[in-house]
Amino acid sequence: MPVWPKSFYTFGMSLKTAATEWKLRKLCAAPAAQQRALAELTPQLAATSFWKRAGIEAVMPYATFRSRVPLHAYEHLEPSIETMKRGAADVLWPGRCTLFALSSGTSSGKPKSVPVTEEMLAHFRRAGLDALLYYTVRVKHAGAFRGRHLLYGSSTKLAPLTEALPHQAFTGELSGIGALNLPAWAEKHLYEPGVDAAQIPDLDARVNAIAAHSGPCDVTLIAGVPTWVTLLAHVLREKCTVGKKSVSHLQGHWPNLECFVHTGAPITPYAHELRILLGPTLNFHEVYAASEGFVATQDAEAVRGLRLMADMGLFFEFLPMSDFDETRLEQLGPKAMPLEGVKTGVDYAIVITTPGGLARYVLGDVVRFTSLEPARLIYVGGTRLRLNAFGENVTEREATDALVAVCRHRGWTIVNFHIAPLLAAGTITRQQRGRHEWWIELRPGTVATPTGPQMAADLDVELRNANEAYATGRQTAILEAPIVRLVMPGVFEHWLRFHQKWGGQHKMPRCRSDRLVADELAKVTNFARD
Repeated sequence: MPVWPKSFYTFGMSLKTAATEWKLRKLCAAPAAQQRALAELTPQLAATSFWKRAGIEAVMPYATFRSRVPLHAYEHLEPSIETMKRGAADVLWPGRCTLFALSSGTSSGKPKSVPVTEEMLAHFRRAGLDALLYYTVRVKHAGAFRGRHLLYGSSTKLAPLTEALPHQAFTGELSGIGALNLPAWAEKHLYEPGVDAAQIPDLDARVNAIAAHSGPCDVTLIAGVPTWVTLLAHVLREKCTVGKKSVSHLQGHWPNLECFVHTGAPITPYAHELRILLGPTLNFHEVYAASEGFVATQDAEAVRGLRLMADMGLFFEFLPMSDFDETRLEQLGPKAMPLEGVKTGVDYAIVITTPGGLARYVLGDVVRFTSLEPARLIYVGGTRLRLNAFGENVTEREATDALVAVCRHRGWTIVNFHIAPLLAAGTITRQQRGRHEWWIELRPGTVATPTGPQMAADLDVELRNANEAYATGRQTAILEAPIVRLVMPGVFEHWLRFHQKWGGQHKMPRCRSDRLVADELAKVTNFARD
């Protein structure tokens, strides 16, 4: 392959930007793209032992696919995935799979192992490039491609699967797998922090190596999960200097830094701090991706939602949350609908079919469409990550937005938080009284000193205004006033490290309808139950 000058790649990206803009201006073709995706997926799935038994045929209309093939949670497919990890071929996808991505396990508490076939790698490469091209269309130039892209994710050092012997197979987090499988031109001309730094398993050592390798480069784009990029930016700001003077933000060291691509968690709790750390003119660009595939990306102002990536080879269906029941998913297949059937303002659980061998797979995420032409959506939360112990049905997004609003008004900065139900004394059923217990860590050094009762009152007002069921619960005294536990710095880091979730793609579960996380936090902090 000839070594072209960097200007060649910038010119090429400019042409691709123009092509992407043309695509965006076309009439909405998402339903047609979805029909093609299903038609291309079913012959491959029908050639496998599992999906052939499930009733998938090489050529089958959507109506038959919908009525015949049941919905599947990860637990339903896990035995077959374990068989694939032992080297078996043609189980969920034709051929033998050699890569398995470990998900963050935020919803279930246990990481999932997701097959990453060659076709899935192609999907990730194509969707990742398209997501960046959507950004260039938004800002109307391809300047981000003139410098280096610092992709901050998990270690690229993958673990071999001994059970696959004599065949070779490896497991690791998707960001590490993706970094190892970049196109050659991207690895040569864009990728940071380099091979040696990226494979260091220890997070702290990797951050220091990133600072040493990427500091002298011309970085124009940073990508990663907001919580971990916040940590990285704190370290880089201390280590990067102009002359002998430290910089107040990273744009002071990298003057061409223009974009932060964020994924994996809502940015709102961290947006203000990231703006201070990264630079005042930085553009945020959101990508909605999971270990199972790319879902959506930003194509306009963030408040308008993210555009469904309908032409990337995945087939999407949407199950109304009013019908969702995790205990009887196999009966709910006919309730899920294709893109043509969705409505704005309705909460849906995402169901996907992928070239990784997942068919009618319940992703565990809940979305709400903000527009249909083009199809744009917002992430609402997880099917398991919501507060509903008392019938209040508070979503992760509502809880996050309430806390962000309170902290923005008071001038406080969020480090991390978790919310759980707290049953009233003597309660023996889920139908009796209780309250929400908030565990919150704030950045120290604020002008106004926060107190638990003050924050609890403010959060109560915000949620009353945002959620009718919560307001009704408070009015009828089924739901008592919330309680806030302000924890010392490092509590959430301790919890994440203890559960081996420090760094990479891992995220703190924001809310649960049980006390699995809260009771562990109580032991760490020695808070007494009220």
